[in-house]
Amino acid sequence: MDRLAVMRAFCRIVERGSFARAAEDLGVSPGLLSRDTKRLEQHLGCTLLTRTTRRMALTEQGRLYYEESRRLLEEVEQVEERVREHTDRVRGRLRINAPQSFGLMVLSPLLPGFMERYSEVEVSLALEDRVIDMVEGGFDLSIRVRAILPDSSLIARRIAPVHQRLFASPAYLAAHGTPQRPEELASHEAVSYLLADDASHWPLQGPGGAVSVPCPARLEVGSSLMLRDMLIAGRGIGALPDFISDRAEAAGQLVRVLPAFELPTRQVYAVTASRLGTDAKTLAFLDHLKERLGS
Repeated sequence: MDRLAVMRAFCRIVERGSFARAAEDLGVSPGLLSRDTKRLEQHLGCTLLTRTTRRMALTEQGRLYYEESRRLLEEVEQVEERVREHTDRVRGRLRINAPQSFGLMVLSPLLPGFMERYSEVEVSLALEDRVIDMVEGGFDLSIRVRAILPDSSLIARRIAPVHQRLFASPAYLAAHGTPQRPEELASHEAVSYLLADDASHWPLQGPGGAVSVPCPARLEVGSSLMLRDMLIAGRGIGALPDFISDRAEAAGQLVRVLPAFELPTRQVYAVTASRLGTDAKTLAFLDHLKERLGS
């Protein structure tokens, strides 16, 4: 039995003074309302309405049930209205989880503009390179940079592509030579990322198709930002996403290695627990993120 639906129907019967008029308002048959009322009376173990061919009257228990039902329904309506108002208004604490490198390189520059634009939003940003359970952690939004996401009950929105390429410093290439073919990478020092899907190989894609190149690394690091710094310092060749490599490449600190080849393109995903449960502050941040990354 849907208690709220039964309460609403009973209150409408009392207020309209007729099963027929209440049924017309609710878009159901009078017989259905009569059966539901009988079931309610059986459930409560008392008579709520006395009915004759001419009139209908509330019993003492019926009046108590009506008054309490009307009070509860009004409270439910007030709660729903407050929730709707809160949902539509961009306010409250927004809890975000993101990879450390993406947070520092991408979110950090755009976060001040978002907070200035939405002055009633408070932001809690946790940076963690390993994938965590966002629901258990209490996050509204999780940013994930992945080639694909595993199937789950979470809702993933694709925000922007991320290109990954091989880089080295000009000093390293001057000292050790510049590889011209993928197989030549085996004779070079490699710096690899510990959290890569496969830290021992680079899955390159080029004009001739896909090729997997071993990268036995003397140095492995668990931070993409530290990997960038090690490459700038001349420690070898390594793969970086474009949101980390772009500035260093533009400044001449890093040079593309095998420019005709790339690692598989990844995507920036914004993950939420539910599409319908996504509130105004989360949607506002998603729009801000897409707007800034798109530009």
